[in-house]
Amino acid sequence: MSVLEPRDADVAPNPAAAPPVPVGGGSVLDRAHRALSIGVVSVVLVVAFEATAVGTAMPVAARELNGVSVYAFAFSAYFTTSLLGMVLSGQWSDRSGPLGPLAGGMSAFAAGLVLSGTAGDMWLFILGRAVQGLGGGLVIVALYVVISRAYEEHLRPAMMAAFAAGWVVPSVVGPLAAGTITEHLGWRWVFLAIPVLVVLPLALALPAIRRTASGPADPDAPVAPWDRRRIRLAFGISLGAGLLQYAGQELRWLSVLPALAGAALLVPAVRGLLPRGTYRAARGLPSVVLLRGIAAGSFIAAESFVPLMLVTQRGLSPTLAGLSLAVGGATWALGSWFQSRPRTEPYRERLAVAGMVLVAAAIATAPSVLINGVPVWIVAVAWAFGCFGMGMVITSTSVLLLKLSAPEEAGANSAALQISDGLSNVLLLAAGGAAFATLGGGAVGHAVSADSSTGSHPAAFAAVFLPMAGVAAVGAWVATRLGHGRQHQGQGQGER
Repeated sequence: MSVLEPRDADVAPNPAAAPPVPVGGGSVLDRAHRALSIGVVSVVLVVAFEATAVGTAMPVAARELNGVSVYAFAFSAYFTTSLLGMVLSGQWSDRSGPLGPLAGGMSAFAAGLVLSGTAGDMWLFILGRAVQGLGGGLVIVALYVVISRAYEEHLRPAMMAAFAAGWVVPSVVGPLAAGTITEHLGWRWVFLAIPVLVVLPLALALPAIRRTASGPADPDAPVAPWDRRRIRLAFGISLGAGLLQYAGQELRWLSVLPALAGAALLVPAVRGLLPRGTYRAARGLPSVVLLRGIAAGSFIAAESFVPLMLVTQRGLSPTLAGLSLAVGGATWALGSWFQSRPRTEPYRERLAVAGMVLVAAAIATAPSVLINGVPVWIVAVAWAFGCFGMGMVITSTSVLLLKLSAPEEAGANSAALQISDGLSNVLLLAAGGAAFATLGGGAVGHAVSADSSTGSHPAAFAAVFLPMAGVAAVGAWVATRLGHGRQHQGQGQGER
């Protein structure tokens, strides 16, 4: 899909551009939507189970593969390649529908898990995470396009809330199952067992998508060629993010070279792929995209280090460390459900502001457990409130994105939202990982092998959490600028 000029507020989407769906009332579980809703949520369940299970097993995997010093790479590799997958999925979905990128993405997702699960060293493990990220990027944008095409606007908040609800069971079962498997069978089985779960969601989702949301947005229009410029920019943003991550981990004077090369690739790519005005938080779609990145990046960068902190600094088992975050899945779903109520629609901007304040407070509270006198359950309580805030913010940005996008723009604009999400994850994980390594975080792995209750260098963890709390606080200001944008505004000619 080519980059589109912004639309005026009074330009409505072409009714013929979307597949025919029931108009008016109904619900996401009525006869017209039931099969599709169950299939889509099943895909979300698998992705959610992977995220919670892998996060629990990751500290043990990094230690056994002698990779604690590059621990952040195991997370950021996923987000780096997902940036490329998102752009490819946006164009693929706009040209021929979301069916292909969803099937291809789930296949790559499973292949990456197998590669990581059989890895003999940390860099091969990271490569598997990169393959998995490519698949994840294809899947998430395709799901947004499905929602845009197959559900009326008044049903979309409920469907986004269903996405969040799909994380509740995995957030409880995932850490418990992964911790038990890791402790008794080994971390590899966590990665190797999840691909088996991919089969059922595909069997449920693909036929329903084929019936309701397959094909181009406008079947009568000529198929647009692949936008090679955007694909080049996607490669640039992925490679640039990877180089910056590498430079941040190595922390040598020679690292200046990959850092400069990464910035040279990243800056023009970001300006070309995100909506005009994103960097200055222009009202409407640009601020929606920016807020998504700030919220997701600050939260994920902090959360990635929570299990490692609890295992190395407070001596928790991998199971208990993972379960300390389990309640967050339920409160995230609760926050998402709360924003989906019709009465909250006029206050969506205020909900986003409140949500970011909760996120900032949760991240700032988490490192208090570095003080031995502070009970470890403080993390669980703080993260429960933070996840409630994230549920309101993430779902609200998704709803607003679709509201501000015409049907033929859904793929490209959804890709922009996810690029902001994934790029922020990479950059903030890189920054957090660099701070962690600088203050001796690599030595944590040696402390674990000797005595998990005497992990060293607590300042390395504080250097991750406190700056991320500051980033989340900036997000509270950006959330005040979500309103008064133009409906159905396109991406323009990229950032200016």
